[in-house]
Amino acid sequence: MPRTLEGQVTMEKTPSYFVTKEAPMRVCSMNCDTKLIVVVRDPVTRAVSDYTQTLSKNPGLPSFQSLAFRNSSGLDAIDTSWSAVRIGLYAQHLESWLRHFPLSRFLFVSGERLVADPAGEMGRVQDFLGLKRIVGDKHFYFNQTKGFPCLKKPEGSGHPRCLGKSKGRPHPLIPPEALQSLRAFYRPFNLKFYQMSGQDFGWD
Repeated sequence: MPRTLEGQVTMEKTPSYFVTKEAPMRVCSMNCDTKLIVVVRDPVTRAVSDYTQTLSKNPGLPSFQSLAFRNSSGLDAIDTSWSAVRIGLYAQHLESWLRHFPLSRFLFVSGERLVADPAGEMGRVQDFLGLKRIVGDKHFYFNQTKGFPCLKKPEGSGHPRCLGKSKGRPHPLIPPEALQSLRAFYRPFNLKFYQMSGQDFGWD
């Protein structure tokens, strides 16, 4: 990590940290006072989005349901070894982190609220980091093509800031019964995550 001077905040973003078994201990060995921001979204939508992104790079990928389910139907058939499914088991991942960090060091950001009210969620982030609320409504606009908010261009800059080409792709059609099975599978994990985090994300 770069040296941080007094009055500065050093930030680093790696999505895989939250789901990597060794990460909590390694981060704590560096600094157990680190503040941790975790962006989460409905795990079913997250799994489909993950699949969509992989499919864009590998068009020969098998169907979503053949990867998400073993060769039978029902909740016991869901393949938790597939990373797109496993990552959405937020309660399990959080348990590993809570062995090294108190809950007060975490801010859980709702991916759904980040789209619906980006300024509101960014307000929570700024408060959590002890920063003055500078980023607000006037800094965002809704990009119809992408289907989510983007940052307006700063003064003197030529282009607004939006997420890359791989974001905002239309999702493939997944059979409703497959989505229903996944929702039922995730429900107890979601409820446990709500209890652990102290936030109800309303995914059910």
